[in-house]
Amino acid sequence: MNSKNLKWVYLVVLSIVWGSSFILIKKSLVGLGPYQVGSFRIIFSAIFLLAFGFGKLKGISLRQWKWMTVSGLLGSFFPVYFFAFAETEIDSAIASILNATTPLLTMIFGFLFFRAVLNFNKVLGVLIGLAGTLGLIFSGASINPDQNYWYALLVISATICYAFNVNILKTYLNDVSVLGLTTGSFTVLLIPALLVLYSTGFFEEEQFSPETKLSLVYITILGVVNTGLAKIIFNRLVQISDPVFTSSVTYTIPLVAVGWGILDGEVFGFWQIISALVILVGVFIVNRSKRLMSTFRRNSYEKSPNI
Repeated sequence: MNSKNLKWVYLVVLSIVWGSSFILIKKSLVGLGPYQVGSFRIIFSAIFLLAFGFGKLKGISLRQWKWMTVSGLLGSFFPVYFFAFAETEIDSAIASILNATTPLLTMIFGFLFFRAVLNFNKVLGVLIGLAGTLGLIFSGASINPDQNYWYALLVISATICYAFNVNILKTYLNDVSVLGLTTGSFTVLLIPALLVLYSTGFFEEEQFSPETKLSLVYITILGVVNTGLAKIIFNRLVQISDPVFTSSVTYTIPLVAVGWGILDGEVFGFWQIISALVILVGVFIVNRSKRLMSTFRRNSYEKSPNI
């Protein structure tokens, strides 16, 4: 298959895989606690990536390991727990749409802390996207009064971590290979994730319930396929397509996630749809910047793969 057709195959696969991450988190929480879901996700992802990328760790300097540790914490460690806790209270579809605000927050924190240049289009896109975010949260809270929408702030916290991480990658780790960087970032998280998992008492259980066993299946898929394998596919997509085409995955992920949410009985009202569209319009305006597109090409594998 030629590259022109193959890139569409990769885009569809990534949209389905990453868009399904949110429902997999939700299903994993049926038999596991949030700390366990986050820990297993990191552990399975690290094992998978080490199997493919261990050889890429050679030659990485001590300074680079320092920043890879920071990158791992911000790009993976904290967000996986934030998402797990968030989905104990809010719908998976809402979490997926809020995750799409990452490019907006990347612009904000890039300007505040990393000397990124803003122009009118970027500021307009950020303001539109943030307005849509507030609309999504408030409309969701009114439609689902039984849910605690303060937990939406955990998703925003995760996207803030992603935003800082993208700027750190661009500033300090631009010369490290993609596979080496990804593998190294998860490698440094393996022991902390095991310690968190141990603290939950998971290893002390004599037998697992059917719900726990099924949740382990879901979280294995989430860690291996939706994180590890998806990163490899995404990196290949970057190589055979242009940044504008690659960035379109930002818009297709929520579509898949919302579809799964509706099939699972989640309520998604008219004003939530409008708010979601407003967010995506803001992201589109921001993504028109060539400077942001260049950053996306090198670093966006740290934005969505953790989803």
